[in-house]
Amino acid sequence: MKKATFAGGCFWCMVKPFDQWDGIYGVVSGYTGGHTANPTYEDVKSGATGHYESVEITYDPDVITYKEILTIYWRQIDPTDDGGQFHDRGDSYRTAIFYHDDAQKELAEQSRQSIEDSGKFKDPIVTKILPASTFYPAEDQHQDYYKKNAEHYQKDRAASGRDEYIEKTWGEQV
Repeated sequence: MKKATFAGGCFWCMVKPFDQWDGIYGVVSGYTGGHTANPTYEDVKSGATGHYESVEITYDPDVITYKEILTIYWRQIDPTDDGGQFHDRGDSYRTAIFYHDDAQKELAEQSRQSIEDSGKFKDPIVTKILPASTFYPAEDQHQDYYKKNAEHYQKDRAASGRDEYIEKTWGEQV
């Protein structure tokens, strides 16, 4: 098993797109990339910790490749928005790929270059590629939020504008 870590705005919206693929054995909502040990949701939301809301994915590379996971990731975010994602604003909602080894770093850089070269975006790609650091799982109520609080999740996601952006940009949801 391997790990992949991504920040793509609200972590509630980043779990389901990965959770549904064969070879993905776990998607944990949490916080990474900051300077505060053991942050809480309120700490991170305040913007004072430097952490990103993120997801840590456990996957079997013999079933799903990191390159395939990167493709899923890019199709969930607006890589040109450095102020957050959709209706979630602030530093904790920025996008980033946190690589766990040199191979992941190289693939992440290649995928970002491919997105830049695609001509799909008129604005620069601002998604950062950073070394993975300590990942702090979020509180239990934030885990599998789309399953445990389906009605609220659907309303929040619908209000965010994420789905309309994905449809407009990619033509389909992945």
